[in-house]
Amino acid sequence: MRWDDDTRGRGIADAVAFVDGAGELVDAMRSKDWVAEEPEAHLLRHLESAAEGLPLELGSTRVLDDGTFEVELSWLGEAAGPGAVRRVVFELIGSIAESATDVRERRAEDAVTFERVTGLIGEDTHFAPHGHTVRLKVPGG
Repeated sequence: MRWDDDTRGRGIADAVAFVDGAGELVDAMRSKDWVAEEPEAHLLRHLESAAEGLPLELGSTRVLDDGTFEVELSWLGEAAGPGAVRRVVFELIGSIAESATDVRERRAEDAVTFERVTGLIGEDTHFAPHGHTVRLKVPGG
């Protein structure tokens, strides 16, 4: 019997070992005023630098009322599947990731959106704990 035949349709284990770390980020996200001000001043230059050489281009940016930094991206490469787009966007995300980071990918007919929260929490920082929320949109992705 092959391994995938034996495990198809059921999980192998839980992810309890990672709950505390994820919970630390969730707890920080609930803190009043945790999202840092002026995300474009803190993040944009890193995104621009990371985008060089990638098959995408940064387009318009804006900061929403809740502090989310929204960035429109254009895919410049050949048509690519979800995995290829994800790999490239994660490289971009890596340029602004801090010690605690969560990324959620959402697909719609007209775009793929990566919602990302990252921050410095607890003993990870000698600054005040803070974070950033970023939404990266790739039309047609």
